[in-house]
Amino acid sequence: MSASFAFPAEYGLVAGAVAVSWFVHHGVMAVGVMSARKKYGVSYPDLYATAENCPNAEYRKAFNCVQRGHQNSLENQPIALALMMAAGVKHPITAAAAGLIYSVGKYLYFRGYATGDPNKRMQGGISYLGLFTLVGVCVKWGVQSAMALLK
Repeated sequence: MSASFAFPAEYGLVAGAVAVSWFVHHGVMAVGVMSARKKYGVSYPDLYATAENCPNAEYRKAFNCVQRGHQNSLENQPIALALMMAAGVKHPITAAAAGLIYSVGKYLYFRGYATGDPNKRMQGGISYLGLFTLVGVCVKWGVQSAMALLK
């Protein structure tokens, strides 16, 4: 059996949303961490501030909040990108919009986390609207495909 594949005309929107996600995670957030490293004196290769590499407890907390906000966002980015690219095959406009919502939410989460106030992380909750939309589109496509096989 052979199959051919063509991306929908609007798939470029998905590619754009993927690029925005890269910029948010590897541009904006990474620069935030680099700035925090300089400000709080935490050098590479240390991932986090400890009592050994950053004696000031306030600086440790401040740096670790910036770093953890970035790391948590990076930990979740691969699945979001995979869902965005898969969902975009059938519903590129929805996938691109959901991907942008996800990226904005992750930026807000990072910014809130960096303050050190746990409640401010909640601003990033909007990222789940984007993520669950992507999951829903992929589930819908999967169910439709399974149902077609059962006919």
